[in-house]
Amino acid sequence: MSRIYHIKNDQEKLKARYKELIEQAYNFRQTDSALSDISEYKAIKLLYKLSRLKYLSSEHLKTSI
Repeated sequence: MSRIYHIKNDQEKLKARYKELIEQAYNFRQTDSALSDISEYKAIKLLYKLSRLKYLSSEHLKTSI
């Protein structure tokens, strides 16, 4: 169970960081488009990591059943 706990914990941290980056990208949109694009790119990379963690947690649940 500790593996699932670590995956879920990582997911929550990444979700919070993703939300921050998206908000930051939105706020920079009017003042500095380059910073906005950078924040959005980082958010997309985090979204990819979240997707992989979601897959890992679903695979772990399938194997434990």
